Amino acid sequence: MTFKGFLQGFGIVAVILSIFPFVASDYWWIRMFDYPHVQLTLLTLIALLSYFISFDIRSWRDYAFMGILGVCFILQLTKIYPYTPLAEKQVKENDLVDPQRTLSILALNVLQKNTEYKKVIDEVLTKDADLLIFTETDQIWQKELRKGLSNFGYDYRLEMPLDNTYGMILYSKYRLIDPQIKFLLQDSIPSMHMLMRLPSEEVIEIHIIHPTPPLPPHDASSTDRDAMMMMVAKMANNSKFPVIVAGDFNDVAWSESTSLFQNVSQLLDPRIGRGFYNTFNSNIFLFRWPLDHLFVSEEFKLMDLQVGSNVGSDHFPYYAKLMLEPFPNGNKEIEPPSKDELEDAEKQIEKENKKDAEEKKEAAEGN
Repeated sequence: MTFKGFLQGFGIVAVILSIFPFVASDYWWIRMFDYPHVQLTLLTLIALLSYFISFDIRSWRDYAFMGILGVCFILQLTKIYPYTPLAEKQVKENDLVDPQRTLSILALNVLQKNTEYKKVIDEVLTKDADLLIFTETDQIWQKELRKGLSNFGYDYRLEMPLDNTYGMILYSKYRLIDPQIKFLLQDSIPSMHMLMRLPSEEVIEIHIIHPTPPLPPHDASSTDRDAMMMMVAKMANNSKFPVIVAGDFNDVAWSESTSLFQNVSQLLDPRIGRGFYNTFNSNIFLFRWPLDHLFVSEEFKLMDLQVGSNVGSDHFPYYAKLMLEPFPNGNKEIEPPSKDELEDAEKQIEKENKKDAEEKKEAAEGN
């Protein structure tokens, strides 16, 4: 195969992969192409420039190919552009400095089989966050975290260790009000929901989720993941308190599912206008994307945002320091969700309910 033929072949593949994320299907082999979007965008640009530099563009076929590849590149770029420093920030930097109204958060998927407990504890102590969120935690991790953090002011805890990689543990220096562990979709996939009282006595609402990825053997579709995201989006939208939603979403920031979550919840993404803040995969530099998320309501401003050090997990820690500021605070306003967006969210939940009913029916018939 000639170099020109190779570039043309890649161009066809790039067009197909660019269309995949817009296909209304939950199958994992389609949804998986949401993830390497940055890599695909860069490869498309390289192919376009290589074709232009290497060959004498004369025939209509060459112009047509470059035109299609150019449109493909622009389409790809528009999805990731908001996560570059060129875009407008959704969450502005704080104007006030009031320690009574600040909240720092460290979220980390520890990787259940990871045994680098000391590295995790050291990262926690270095960041000294007010709220710690750990996912993929089993009873061994529960024991190690209790031992390593017993004397550092984390007086409030919510723990659900599991050996199925969906365990969750939360530590807080601030008082938790009515903390709850819920199983929104499956009795093996927990989520955490609570109110928190800041030192200023103001109350905020927090939701922590870790849905299944659309990838066998976890799940052959994104139905469960998307439904959990939509259920929590509705909770956030209906809250009377300032809201934070965090966790390992097993979804990238620019996907249709996460975009719908943000529109329905009316929450803001601190990464927009700042960068990708890729947290996965810590072991493979060329295949990294933002799977761990933190969304906040418009009452919050940003003081700091970081990706932490490698602690032996396949995820990097995700750290944010927030300030609760009164209105008007300059944050970009999110439009209320449209009727179509609310209907799409309901359809995602209904689809999961239907899938769950069918699975229970099949299981009953099998017995």
